[in-house]
Amino acid sequence: MTDEPLRPPWQMDWTKQAQHDFQNMPVEGSDLIMSARAELITAEDPYFRGIDADASLPHWMTVRPLASTSPGGPHIVDLAGGRGWLIFTFMRRHADPQIVVTEAFWA
Repeated sequence: MTDEPLRPPWQMDWTKQAQHDFQNMPVEGSDLIMSARAELITAEDPYFRGIDADASLPHWMTVRPLASTSPGGPHIVDLAGGRGWLIFTFMRRHADPQIVVTEAFWA
């Protein structure tokens, strides 16, 4: 075992409700969610902290804290100008860092 910090790709887990909602959304929404998932699990920091840190994201995806008072808490990925979103938390645990999706929505 090394003392180096763990690096992507990160694990991603879903709550039962988020998984259910994802499985029941139209293909257009699930395709964008899967593309957003690929961006999140391969990002050095899934919260994209810092000025213009998310500049490399696709134009249809933005990531921001769910509450401005909690920049280290849950984040929202807005998809396609607000047509859908993912709410997730990134847990940087030493042994097993992971992203937990708590809500998936497509309108």
